[in-house]
Amino acid sequence: MRRHASSPVLITGAAVSPAEEFAARRRRYSLIMSLRIPCLVVAGVLALGFGWTVAAAVLVMASVPLPWVAVLIANDGPPRKAEKVARYRDDRALETRSVPALEAGQVIDVPTDRAA
Repeated sequence: MRRHASSPVLITGAAVSPAEEFAARRRRYSLIMSLRIPCLVVAGVLALGFGWTVAAAVLVMASVPLPWVAVLIANDGPPRKAEKVARYRDDRALETRSVPALEAGQVIDVPTDRAA
């Protein structure tokens, strides 16, 4: 793949611009959808010209899910960048706080002057 002399060299980790990403997705969609027409034409030639109906049926069946596949692939975003995942490490000490406990026989009472 050759670079044009006028295109800058990417030296940052910045994401691709939305316009470039959209153009790439549109090219992928067009490429996949353009495969459908030759599949159907070749299937017609095989069925009508040579009598190979099984091969023609296979090509037609292969071309049926192409629109759905094209949409799914075209709507797929760029892959996520690898992020450091927080994992449990046993070597870290946990903070401990002292919690005052109730003494034996101590009762915590709720004031009864409030209307329920």
